[in-house]
Amino acid sequence: MRILMVSDVYFPRVNGVSTAIETYRSGLVRHGFEVNLIAPRYDDEDDTQGITRLPGWRVPFDPEDRIVSPIALRSVVRRAAEHADLIHIQTPFAAHYTGLSAARAFGLPVIASYHTLFEEYLHLYARRLPQGLLRGLARRLSASQCNALDAIVVPSAAMVERLTSYGVKTPMRVLPTGVPLNQFAVHDRAAQRARFRARYKIPAEQPVALFVGRAAHEKNIGFLIDALAIARQQTPELILVVAGEGPALEDLHQRAEARGQGAHVRFIGYLDRARDLPDCYAAADLFTFASRTETQGLVLIEAMAAGLPVVALAEMGTRDLLASGRGALIPRDDLTDFAQAMRTLATDAPLRAAMGQAARVLAADWSDDALTARLASLYRELHAARGEKDPAWKAPSRARQA
Repeated sequence: MRILMVSDVYFPRVNGVSTAIETYRSGLVRHGFEVNLIAPRYDDEDDTQGITRLPGWRVPFDPEDRIVSPIALRSVVRRAAEHADLIHIQTPFAAHYTGLSAARAFGLPVIASYHTLFEEYLHLYARRLPQGLLRGLARRLSASQCNALDAIVVPSAAMVERLTSYGVKTPMRVLPTGVPLNQFAVHDRAAQRARFRARYKIPAEQPVALFVGRAAHEKNIGFLIDALAIARQQTPELILVVAGEGPALEDLHQRAEARGQGAHVRFIGYLDRARDLPDCYAAADLFTFASRTETQGLVLIEAMAAGLPVVALAEMGTRDLLASGRGALIPRDDLTDFAQAMRTLATDAPLRAAMGQAARVLAADWSDDALTARLASLYRELHAARGEKDPAWKAPSRARQA
């Protein structure tokens, strides 16, 4: 079966959407699918097997992203759709409209992954516009886009509730992105811990709280900095390591300085996922996460797969993962409570060890192979349903009609 994925973002742009695409793209190939991805070119990346790159322009307010020519995107997607059995849209921008148009032109089933809760994000980037207006626009646009599809993949039950409240009628399938557990499994914790700490000049016994992810306003990293300041009143040796980059980075540096934590918050940028990130997880003592708008929280699963206990707010998509309480402390959305949970894990080695083991067990339920199999099943269902509606429907005939 031939799947065409269309996206406005992909690696080397680091975020949850890129990670989800790569996880499923690789997994589907192992399950016998042929997958073609169309995505932007950021620098000088070459086309590789199954990936077509299109040049684009930097987004003025967010230079990490690219805008591809709609005309070029439409042309390439149309050509690729001639040989596809299903189109999977990954982002709600140009990719959505070109993917939907091609699906309609060739009578293909079309689905989309709803990765991002835009109503919670837009006001952070368009601060001069009324928040209520932006939320309303985001809801109406999401409902319109979703109701044009055959199915929607959502990462959590909370997202189903939210989209239903928008008026979305299209069937939704809860399907989180899986994690390649072996990639983040810690095989030699002592060696990996020592290697990472030596590289960043962190003393061997200093307690380290970690955040991994895009340094964006919606990630609520400022909350972690404020909680660190409280936790350090009784545990002054504790530091916070922030592994990531993004538009909020300058503000976060300023916030750390303003809170008197400039020397205790280490911003180390993006890490190579295969080589450096596993060492980073092994070197930390606890993982911290305070986003209130996350649709899933992939980094939580990565950290847990590495045996790292978690302190996190259970909000939106993270509720599904954290519901059992295994491997995580879940404080109230309160700085003092969160700081106390950080202190508890930073100072209690036996508790960290027990929770780290529980975290590994929980992460096993979120493996990439198991969840990719569920996506493959959805593809087959939609493909079969299209054939039942139109028994004469065949890919070769579509190409001839084009």
